[in-house]
Amino acid sequence: MRVAIIGAGISGLSTAFYFNRSRSDAELHIFEANNHLGGTMHTVNKEGFLFEEGGNGFLSNKPDMLKLVEDCEGSHLLMRSEDAARKRFIYTDAMHPFPDSPGKFLKSGLLTAPQKLRVAGEVFTPAKKDDSDETLQSFGYRRLGKAFTDVFLDAMTAGIYGTTADRVSVQAAFPLVASLEKEHGGLFKGMIKRRKQSAGPGGVLMSFKGGMNTIVDHLKSRIKAQWHTGHPVDKVTATETGYQLAVGDQTHDFDQVIMAVPAYAAAPMLSDLDPELSRQLDALDYSPIAVVGFGWKELDHPLDGFGLLTTAKAPLPFLGVLWDSSIFPDRAPKGMKSIRVMLGGQRAPHKVYQDPETLIQESREGLVKALGIDKAPDATIVKRWPKGLPGYPVGHIAAVDRIMERAGQHRGLHLTGNAFRGIAMNDCVRNGRLTAETAALVGRAT
Repeated sequence: MRVAIIGAGISGLSTAFYFNRSRSDAELHIFEANNHLGGTMHTVNKEGFLFEEGGNGFLSNKPDMLKLVEDCEGSHLLMRSEDAARKRFIYTDAMHPFPDSPGKFLKSGLLTAPQKLRVAGEVFTPAKKDDSDETLQSFGYRRLGKAFTDVFLDAMTAGIYGTTADRVSVQAAFPLVASLEKEHGGLFKGMIKRRKQSAGPGGVLMSFKGGMNTIVDHLKSRIKAQWHTGHPVDKVTATETGYQLAVGDQTHDFDQVIMAVPAYAAAPMLSDLDPELSRQLDALDYSPIAVVGFGWKELDHPLDGFGLLTTAKAPLPFLGVLWDSSIFPDRAPKGMKSIRVMLGGQRAPHKVYQDPETLIQESREGLVKALGIDKAPDATIVKRWPKGLPGYPVGHIAAVDRIMERAGQHRGLHLTGNAFRGIAMNDCVRNGRLTAETAALVGRAT
């Protein structure tokens, strides 16, 4: 049996690894348009500073990524984030520590006393009577009040999805939050009951020594496949026995095809095979993100914490700042410091199309205002993602259900990736494993 996986990000790599384990007899080919593996998981070494172009790690509160690391014998590569980096900040009109306990919330200057009382009143707010999809903003206004939503939920949505609370579906993007209301009648009631059932930690941010490239390279060494890097797939069409991939001036025949690329990339590949499926994939929402990294050989600012998120009304040009060298010390040479700035998103989508010099200038101006850092960096990177993060708007769950139903009409065609049912690394690995199991079963049935 010949199987093709298109896309070698974490979704494609985890699918390949688990498919190998299920069907070691299959001939596996992996196609990746870039010359490097990992997709958005790519670490750039600039003068000794390690900058991530995408995400910088995963949370340990879900088992999927940790299990993959264990299964591929890569546990020795893991790096736990520093305890000192637990401190987070929100910038409204000034820097405020994120209140991570009830006592700190009561003392926080982020909300007024009446606004805090409105939040406390959530316990008396009746649960929604139907299962209709709604935005996170609507959910927040209804249960926690406008002020809490416009500060906390707004900043959180920008940090995770690069979008705004009025554009994202609470059911699709924050299913745990929605389930607390549905199953327990409210957020506080649900959190109290779940805490009694399980007193486990909320998870620690984990990464890998030397950056995310480390686990990418390690996974490649544990996957038995023929690798086709720098080979973008143009078309996937049906044959009498399976599928044919058009790659440049060559064609390759396979029994099964696993699409592990972004939805917007999969759409043109499938346009001849299934125009309606292609249209549905192309309609999925994405947010643009620009990443600017700075490294300093000497910097007086302590960068004591994880970083900061901004609210939409904050007088700053960016969504947030990650204090990379404080989170994972090996991201900067000893005694040096580095950060990454995130710009754009649905608040300011035009920013991703600005030239690098403008992005650098805006980032530096924002750092002066937010952190008082005006020193010129010794190392700089800029990475622009015109379609950086899936948006998960209202209607996303139904749209994905239709896509999967449509794709299911093509035996041996599989879709996975962060565009569908979870954008976090844990989600991608879980969905990759499930996709591998499904493909293995199809193979045994043939």
